[in-house]
Amino acid sequence: MLAYICKRLLLIIPTLFGILIINFIIIQAAPGGPVEQAIAKLEGFEGATSRFAGGGAEVSMGGSNYRGAQGLDPSLIKEIEQQYGFDKPAPERLWIMIQHYAHFDFGNSFFRDAKVTDLILEKMPVSISLGLWSTLIMYLVSIPLGIAKATRHGTPFDVWTSSAIIVGYAIPAFLFAILLIVVFAGGSYLDWFPLRGLTSNNFDQLSLGGKVLDYFWHLALPVTALVIGNFATMTFLTKNSFLDEIGKQYVVTAKAKGLSNNRVLYGHVFRNAMLLVIAGFPSAFIGIFFTGSLLVEVIFSLDGLGLMSFEAAVNRDYPVVFGTLFIFTLLGLLVKLIGDLTYSLVDPRIDFERREH
Repeated sequence: MLAYICKRLLLIIPTLFGILIINFIIIQAAPGGPVEQAIAKLEGFEGATSRFAGGGAEVSMGGSNYRGAQGLDPSLIKEIEQQYGFDKPAPERLWIMIQHYAHFDFGNSFFRDAKVTDLILEKMPVSISLGLWSTLIMYLVSIPLGIAKATRHGTPFDVWTSSAIIVGYAIPAFLFAILLIVVFAGGSYLDWFPLRGLTSNNFDQLSLGGKVLDYFWHLALPVTALVIGNFATMTFLTKNSFLDEIGKQYVVTAKAKGLSNNRVLYGHVFRNAMLLVIAGFPSAFIGIFFTGSLLVEVIFSLDGLGLMSFEAAVNRDYPVVFGTLFIFTLLGLLVKLIGDLTYSLVDPRIDFERREH
């Protein structure tokens, strides 16, 4: 198993940089880069100044490759290119970026006047809080509920819980978040929970117990909004996995030997049925950790990685885009490895190292 883990860790390196190179090529082809945006802002400022002064003359920039660069000094264009690192050809920029990323040096943000590493570390607590607790609660609810639905398949309990789950799944997370704010966060009814932020303003002055309560008090509504819209898939996956295993011959044989239902369910069925559930953990965690929390972060004024990545993509802040992409990919590959190792813990018969030979 140790050899398998080392091999997977080594494979992360080419996979990580392969994804980075592909995205670098795609982004280079996308229009509206930081240089073009800076030129557009300068053009708008100079155009407004020219109209205010009553001048209508415009100087053509025949040597510029950027749209909207008319009327600007060529030396200014070159200065802007140098400022954003676009005075070098794309292959050279890619090689420099790979060298820096190998040492986890993501450079500085174009528009935030800060290191990308510092920005990621600053936003990470919000994303970790939302992703970790949402995924944990989702699994703690979905697995027992899915097992209960499988063992009571076709009963009123199964029908009513399925109806409630489908309704919750049909409501988007951001819409449910707004509903929670209206009802519980000082909207039209109750004022039980805070509306924004991860902690209160007096957080540093609270005791350890008070800090823990304050932390979860702020997380209650956003985590609930994320869980409601995401645990349906996991619940039905758990139920169907257990139903499939319960109908197999080894379960009938175990019951014929006189084993109790709980012994059969948790001693034999659980180990086999949970493999499919574990397989969905990496995608569920990464989905909630990054992409799924974007609108919830906006609604609850939580400044996390999802919101920062979206703003960076809109503003073409390439260092932040590539830095967060690097971290997202690295965490995704590590979580996938952890998911594979969990297979062996749930079912010791699975040996990835032996299957490779």
